[in-house]
Amino acid sequence: MWVDAPDLELIKLPLRHEGLLALPEAVEINVEGRIYSSLDVSFVSTPQDVVNKMLQLAKIKKDDLVYDLGCGDGRIPVIAAKKYGCKAVGYDLDPERVKESLENVKKNELEHLVTIEQKDIFTLDLSEADVITLYLLPALNVKLIPQLEKLRPGSRILSHDFDMKGVKPDKVVRLTSSFDNLEHKIYLWTTPLKKIDNQ
Repeated sequence: MWVDAPDLELIKLPLRHEGLLALPEAVEINVEGRIYSSLDVSFVSTPQDVVNKMLQLAKIKKDDLVYDLGCGDGRIPVIAAKKYGCKAVGYDLDPERVKESLENVKKNELEHLVTIEQKDIFTLDLSEADVITLYLLPALNVKLIPQLEKLRPGSRILSHDFDMKGVKPDKVVRLTSSFDNLEHKIYLWTTPLKKIDNQ
């Protein structure tokens, strides 16, 4: 399903069933004294094969530190730690997603490598990360640019489906997922970011 959202252009929402779509009611989420709407932090999971490709494109090494911004169920930090032996941190606003992520970490016995925190990603210092993964709307990716520009040279940023307006990706990979039979895009940027003029 494609949704035409103000200031965001068309957004692809992967759906697997036909029928009525019930829109969720907004619930307030309090994070560090700030109130957010649950509608601003909706969760759509990244298919497993897309996660695998994102991490492969990042060329993760054991001594890398991976940050997943908007970690959802924690699958990216868990897979990164499990497959590459690296440390990973997942951040999410939604306490239900944080709880689900922590359960995923515990189930996989990765507490020594993976940390999950309830944080506002726009207040984070990202400078320690070697790899950043995103599945955020385009406007939110753009909002992160000032923080991403503080990453060390050679840091890798990967986004599922959504680009970062004004910044040229190093690579765009298309992948048809075996989980939902939809084509997904993966964007890769390395720092320093390459700005595009007059876009």
